Amino acid sequence: MTNAAKPCPICRKPRTPDNAPFCSTRCRDRDLSQWFGDGYAVPGRPALPEEIAAEVIAGKED
Repeated sequence: MTNAAKPCPICRKPRTPDNAPFCSTRCRDRDLSQWFGDGYAVPGRPALPEEIAAEVIAGKED
């Protein structure tokens, strides 16, 4: 199946090569807005700031 055969995940219109996997910059921007506005989320509890800091420090030591 080609990209053109799959619809835009936002509005279900045909995709365009310039904006794949979306049909337009509008739908691409709507998707980005969902990510920034916590519209999409990975299930699980929120990470504590101390856990994030420990991972950053551990990553620098590698």
